[in-house]
Order: sequence, then structure tokens, then C-alpha cells
Amino acid sequence: MTKFIYTILQTLLIPCFVASQSMLVQNSQSFSRSIERVSSQKLLQAMQSQSGYDPTMSTNVARFQAEVLLSLAGTAVEKDPAGTALFIGHKEWFDAYLVFTGLTKLTAPVYARLAYEHKQDQLIDFSAGRVIDRIEEGEVPFMAINVIVGWPHTPESPSKYSFNDTLSTPKLKVTNHREITYRLLDFGDMIVYDEIKGLSGRPTSGLLAMLFKIIGEGRVVQSRIALTPDGLQITRARAKKGFFRVNATVTVQPNGVTKKGLPKDRPELKAFETLLKRPLKIKYMPLRAKVLAEMWVKESNGKLSTQVHFYKDQNYE
Repeated sequence: MTKFIYTILQTLLIPCFVASQSMLVQNSQSFSRSIERVSSQKLLQAMQSQSGYDPTMSTNVARFQAEVLLSLAGTAVEKDPAGTALFIGHKEWFDAYLVFTGLTKLTAPVYARLAYEHKQDQLIDFSAGRVIDRIEEGEVPFMAINVIVGWPHTPESPSKYSFNDTLSTPKLKVTNHREITYRLLDFGDMIVYDEIKGLSGRPTSGLLAMLFKIIGEGRVVQSRIALTPDGLQITRARAKKGFFRVNATVTVQPNGVTKKGLPKDRPELKAFETLLKRPLKIKYMPLRAKVLAEMWVKESNGKLSTQVHFYKDQNYE
């Protein structure tokens, strides 16, 4: 069960960012009329700032994505303390990813190719007052980001897509829904994916396959990540399906090899698991109103920017 939960998290939280002319997203407040579109060069620079682990392994994807997004947000806040929303397009991300990893479109992981082909957009917002309402228990994060992922809502487009991850143990069926949202928090000693919605999966092999064939796909709702000085990744994930609730700890080596729980010969790692278990209860600003974003790019003072206008979806209640 532990390996299943962790692998779902890592393969679902993938860099699936696609530039298109429209996307369906969820947001309770209007973003700035001017949203910066991140170039491939800036994405590549953010990716190149990461080192010490293999970003092509699915078990390292959540770490890679979080660190790249936090790097981009940190740079943006330095330029504009009030916070600037960022749009990351599929071509920019995919091009940068291929250059960084040395892969091609044919050799890129299946989840990256499918995200590219389905034209998934990503909008991240870290403006003050747009992410956290109040901290009910725990510390205040250094950075908090709303992450909104989606692809164009057209009669021809599917509401979700799935793929089989045959490299995981057990093998998994992973599903991306059209609208995906989560909160990304950086506490300095811990990174948290919280309020994850729109990502699900189930094992297709092993003893768990029959159980999930009966109860359907489960979904990961939270993941906490801590890094050790020697590069190990300790992850504490939470998944649920109906009344089922499961928490699991997994150790990930830099090469992507995972181990259930903590290594028996590393008792000092217990402190990292304790860190990940510390109380945390946050009331977030709502992501409720469904809006349609129409985007176009223009030059403004020599800088490439994206203009976004939001319209209330008449079919949304």
C-alpha cells in the first residue's frame, strides 16, 4: 500500500504544462490582468538550478516540479514583492525539459508526452492574500502557491486521460482529470503538496489490484517532502478512497529507487519522519468559481507578457 500511494503521487504530479489559446481553471478571485508568460530559457535556468538527483525518474518528479515552481516564484517575488501570477506553456516547459534531460520527444516519459499532447495549461499564483486565509495550527510557510492545471474545454476534448505506468511496483493506472488544483507550500525544511484535487490512480497488478478493482480509483490528497544532507528524499503521503484513509512514509534515493518506510540502518532518519508528521492545519482561500481564461501574448516594453481575461462559466453553480 505504501509503495502504491507514493508512486501514484510521484507519477501524477508531473510537469504537465501546455500553452493553448484557452483553458478551464478554477479560481475564486480574478488574477492580475497581466500575467507573465515564462520563457523556455527561464524554465531551463530554473531546472538547471536543481542537482543531486535524477529528474527523469517518476519517483523524483514531485520534488523536481516543486523545486522548479518555487524557484520561479521566488525570482518573481524578488522583482515584484506584491506577487505576479505566472503562466507556463506546454511548449516552453517541454522544450526546456528535453534540453535539460537530453531526451527527445520520442524518448521522453509517457506521462510527459501525454501532458504535452493533451494541451494542459498551468497557472500559478502566489500573490499575498490569494493562497492562505489563516494558519490554524503549525508554522507559516516561506512561500505558498496556488497551482491550477487544465486543458481547453471543447466538445472534442476528453474530461480525463489515463496511462499505465509499467515501471512502478505495483504497476499503476494513473488518471489526470481536466481540472487539477493543489497548494504548494515551502517551509524551508519541508515542502508540502496540499488540497490535491483532480489526480487519481489504482494498481493494476499485485494483491491491491483486486481491492481497487472493487472500490475504484483512490486519490492522493497531501504529500510532505523532506531532504536529508546526503540527498535522500523522505516523503509522507496521504491517500483516501471513501472511508479509507492511509498514511505512508517512503524513502527515495537520488537515482529514484524507493524503499517502504525508513532504512533500518539509518536510525537518524527518524527525525525527518517526525518532522513530516508535525501538526499542520491551514484554512485556504477558496478555489471555487470556474472561469474561462482567454490568453494572448504581446510585447510590452520589450518584455513578453500574457494578458488574461476571465469570464464566469454560465454552467457552473
